Amino acid sequence: MTERIEVSAPGKLMLFGEHAVVYGKPCIVTAVDHRMKVSIEATNGDSLELHAPDVNIVGYIEKIDDLGKGEAPKGTRFVSIAVRNFFNSFGIKSGLKVETRSDFSSEFGFGSSSAVTVGVIKALGKVFGKELGNKKLFDMSYHTVLDVQGVGSGFDVAAAIWGGTLYFITGGKKIETIKPKDMPLVVGYTGVKAETTTLVRQVAEFYKNNKKVVDRIFDSIEGIVEESRHALEIGDSQKVGELMNLNQELLGSLAVGSKELTNLIEAARENGAFGAKLSGAGGGDCMIAFAPDIYREKVEVGIEKAGGKVIRVKTNAEGVRIEG
Repeated sequence: MTERIEVSAPGKLMLFGEHAVVYGKPCIVTAVDHRMKVSIEATNGDSLELHAPDVNIVGYIEKIDDLGKGEAPKGTRFVSIAVRNFFNSFGIKSGLKVETRSDFSSEFGFGSSSAVTVGVIKALGKVFGKELGNKKLFDMSYHTVLDVQGVGSGFDVAAAIWGGTLYFITGGKKIETIKPKDMPLVVGYTGVKAETTTLVRQVAEFYKNNKKVVDRIFDSIEGIVEESRHALEIGDSQKVGELMNLNQELLGSLAVGSKELTNLIEAARENGAFGAKLSGAGGGDCMIAFAPDIYREKVEVGIEKAGGKVIRVKTNAEGVRIEG
């Protein structure tokens, strides 16, 4: 039997380009230092045994042959489909014991599903001696996410693998590391858990009925992404903030905001942030503000007074790695 392998993968924050990225437009995403840890060991049995206390899964057992066939509990799906896809890809059959532990609550919208998927497949490669380069790891992980969710662009998968800050185009058509000079981000959590797939499908429905209008919105978001990449690289924080505000306005046109997000975004701007916007699919979860150090504390207090919770993260985190 192989040794127990532990892997960790970072969460993510979307900086620019939400929703448009699903339609082939670029986005900018950064990895954050809240990590998902996955440990795996092969066993002699014919079952997957999963312990994932963060999502209330303890001692879950499923036959390897049955992975993906029935209605498994929600908290098990990304792990079980990742295992199935890896085994099918390499013609492997083995019992497994998998444990996951998270530095961050799955409620925050930091991409825990993608981080756990990447972590599981990376660890399986190590356990079974299969060399997985980043592109192979991306393709298998992205395929798994689509199998479970049905929709997604893959930017959160890329962030979990490469880490850092990325310029990304749907499906991994382009994955480029960018080096921001400075990223004084404040992150506020609304307290509302949003369902990404529901919001993506809501925008798809809106797009179907308003194609010309939404195409113009997506084109404008694309322009903002290109400008923001340049502004980040040269360290023009004022410009980055302005572009955040413009991106937020366009996301508002797609009706993916919420009262809670609006309250936190306005509070951040009123307290000195250069710009603020939702981060991710919308509907709740997190917002981000670009706030220079002299205003950081004021912005954080403003967000909390408006009903939010400040989540302290470091950006540009390292990608997936073997621990120990």
